[in-house]
Amino acid sequence: MSIASGSSGNCYYVGTEEYGILIDAGVAVRTVKKVLKESGIGLESIRAVFVTHDHADHIKAVGGFGEKQNIPIYTTARIHEGISKSYCMTEKLSPISTRYIEKQQPIQLEDFRIEAFEVPHDGTDNVGYCLQIGDKTFSFLTDLGEITPVAAEYIRKANYLILEANYDTEMLRMGTYPPYLKERIASRTGHMSNMATAEFLAENITPDLKHIWLCHLSKDNNHPELACKTVELKLREKGVIVGKDVQLCALKRTTPSELYVFE
Repeated sequence: MSIASGSSGNCYYVGTEEYGILIDAGVAVRTVKKVLKESGIGLESIRAVFVTHDHADHIKAVGGFGEKQNIPIYTTARIHEGISKSYCMTEKLSPISTRYIEKQQPIQLEDFRIEAFEVPHDGTDNVGYCLQIGDKTFSFLTDLGEITPVAAEYIRKANYLILEANYDTEMLRMGTYPPYLKERIASRTGHMSNMATAEFLAENITPDLKHIWLCHLSKDNNHPELACKTVELKLREKGVIVGKDVQLCALKRTTPSELYVFE
């Protein structure tokens, strides 16, 4: 389930029938608790939060989860350093809540095998996550300026893929953002355009990929229908039919997705 996916806040839930984890904590604890409760999931079943990078929309609630809910916060040492210095961290993480992971060194958390990997973005340090649960592999890549060979490797492994499609190139070019911000977004350490995401998927999709969720769409420079249509058309050029060969949807920026259940 995506609890929120956008510049106002990011948080995703993945779980079994007994317990789960969160990817990012840019949404208030009370909101996450309410959304999960509506799907019959208690906050006490959350074993950990895994953080992708130290931008405010991904870490605003990290202190609340770590210190008030006693949920361990996992990420790299450099991201933890960035979190501790962030202006949005009114509640600092204590050593007891802090867990360190290394890129491309998998850890086992009950039934979850979790591996962080480098992605190019302009946080202090930046990772995507690959989660394996039984025979299912999820890859999360939010906030990246381009798909590097390392990132590509984890995308190709996925049965279930959460991948950024942040902006439409023409909407960004013609929009009201100041030039420095347009340049930052379009840079190799900024965000992925609809077309860049679509072209990569068209060239690299595997028969094992069952579902694609487009994440972190811009409020000002994108539309969900436009993002999906851009990807759908590129896939069709390669003979891949959305709805038949692969499922595709764009995650909402500020409201939860449905809870997807995979047997």
